[in-house]
Amino acid sequence: MTKGNSTKITDELYQYMLAHNPPLDEVQRGLVATTYEVFPESAGMQSAEEQGPLLAFLVRLTGARHIVEIGTFTGFSSLSMAQAMPADGRLIACDISEEWTAYAREAWAKAGVADRIDLRIAPALETLRAMPAEPHIDMAYMDADKQSQIAYWEELVPRLRPGGLLVTDNTLYHGQVLDPAATGGAAGVQAYNDHVVADPRMESVLLGISDGITLSRKR
Repeated sequence: MTKGNSTKITDELYQYMLAHNPPLDEVQRGLVATTYEVFPESAGMQSAEEQGPLLAFLVRLTGARHIVEIGTFTGFSSLSMAQAMPADGRLIACDISEEWTAYAREAWAKAGVADRIDLRIAPALETLRAMPAEPHIDMAYMDADKQSQIAYWEELVPRLRPGGLLVTDNTLYHGQVLDPAATGGAAGVQAYNDHVVADPRMESVLLGISDGITLSRKR
């Protein structure tokens, strides 16, 4: 079996890549820096820098006006998506931490997009199950509890409009998806990836971006 692309992403090549992507604006860059300063042990939960421009690109590409985010943390990904939405677009952000999302609220206000984001502090499954059952979501971004991802998927897919996009982060899970004895989050991602590829309602591709990103489009 062929190996595919063998390019190694060194620190220098990573910086080159960032330099040839849309730059983060002042609010985005400030939020990234604040997250690493205030939450150094949890900052790895923040979406990678290159994912902000990617998510914004996907919002514009799909024309998304109704977005759902599962796992907001300090708000970098939701900020990036909301900035790319039309002014009358709405993003429902699901998280369980008032502490983390306080920084998100501040950044959204600074960027002038707070009115586009509806933050719901509650277990995400409760929030999803309270939404209308008919297809109405244009795009969703999933970056939360890995052991609950199949449950999130099963709530989101019926609510996606035909052609709607579901983006899932960390689908390579630091390479631990290859471990046959995986437990916890790694085992959750393994099961999720198998579930996604077998679902005939969706067409999906798993890409080696950052820690793995899966793009799934509703048929």
